[in-house]
Amino acid sequence: MTEIIKVDPENPDSEILKKAAEVIKKGGLVVFPTETVYGIGANAFNENACRKIFKAKGRPQDNPLIVHISSIDMLYDVVSSVPRIAYEFIDKLWPGPLTLIMKKKSNVPDIVSASLPTVAVRMPSHPVANLLIELSGCPIAAPSANLSGKPSPTSFEHVKDDMMGRVDVIIDAGETPLGIESTIIDLTKDPPVLLRPGPLTLEQISRISEIEVHKGALGEISLDKPPSPGMKYRHYAPEKRLILVKNMDKMKAVLRNFNDPIVICPKEHKEMYKGYKVLALGSLEREYSIAHELFKILRETDKMKGEVVVVEGFPEKGILFSVMNRLKKAASEVIE
Repeated sequence: MTEIIKVDPENPDSEILKKAAEVIKKGGLVVFPTETVYGIGANAFNENACRKIFKAKGRPQDNPLIVHISSIDMLYDVVSSVPRIAYEFIDKLWPGPLTLIMKKKSNVPDIVSASLPTVAVRMPSHPVANLLIELSGCPIAAPSANLSGKPSPTSFEHVKDDMMGRVDVIIDAGETPLGIESTIIDLTKDPPVLLRPGPLTLEQISRISEIEVHKGALGEISLDKPPSPGMKYRHYAPEKRLILVKNMDKMKAVLRNFNDPIVICPKEHKEMYKGYKVLALGSLEREYSIAHELFKILRETDKMKGEVVVVEGFPEKGILFSVMNRLKKAASEVIE
C-alpha cells in the first residue's frame, strides 16, 4: 500500500515530511520531487533499502544511483576526497541540478555505485527534497521515479502511473520546475568530463573549468560499465516507436511512410503539419520550455492512437543539446 503525502512545493511542512523521513530511516522507499524530476529514494547507506529501488523500477544493477545530500558535511560522509576543482563547482552551482562524480568512501554500498570506486553526488535545490534529506538524517540515493526505460516523471500523475504499489510513500508537490535530469560531471578526470548534459549547459559549466565531452553525452549508449546514470541503456522512451528526424529535408518522406504518425515539434512549427496529429513541445523562443515539456509530451503519446512518434530534431547547443541527448536515447531510429 502506497501512502500519498501532499506538500507545498515552496514551503513544505516539516511535520508532514517527518512521516516520509521516518520511512527512509526504517529502510523504506519514498518518491520525492527535485527541481529536475521526481526521484525514488532510500537511505544511501542501507544496502537492502537501495536494492528495493532496483526492484521497484526494474532497473539493471550495473546502472549507478545518484546520492542526494543537503549539506557539505554529508558530502564528506560519502566521498573519500574532494578535488580542488569540485569546490569551484560547489560554490557556484550547488544547490542545483549538478551531479559531481568523485571517489567514494567504503561505507557507500556497491549497489549504489554499481561496484565502481566512484559515487555520483548532488545537492538538490528543491525545498521538499532538501528538507526530506535533512529530516532523514542521511544521504538519499535516488534515480528518477519511473519504470526503467520510460520517460522520467515530472509530475505527481506520472509518478502515480508508474510507482503506486511499488513504494511506501509518494510525496505530491506538483510539477517539477526544470523537467530534465541533472547535468553530470566526472571530477576524477583531468580535465573534468561531461557525462550527461542537463539544465546546466556545457556553455555554463565551461565558464568554471575546461570540460571534455564524453561520447555518452552525445547520445551514444554502447558503454559496458557506465560511470553515471543514463549512459548505457535506452532511456526516456515512450511505448511507441520513436523516430528522431535531424535532417528536416527528409521529414516529409518520413511522414509518408506511416498511416497515422504523431508529430512532436515546437509550437512555432505546428502549422507545417496540417492533417497530422501534432503535439507542441515548448517554444523556440523559450528553449527551456522545450526541456520542461519533453517528458510530459513523450508520456502523452502513449495515450494516443498511432503506431509511431516522429520528432523534429533541434540544434545541439545550450539546453537543446540536453534535449537532443534525451531524444537520441529514446529513439528507435535517428534520421540524419
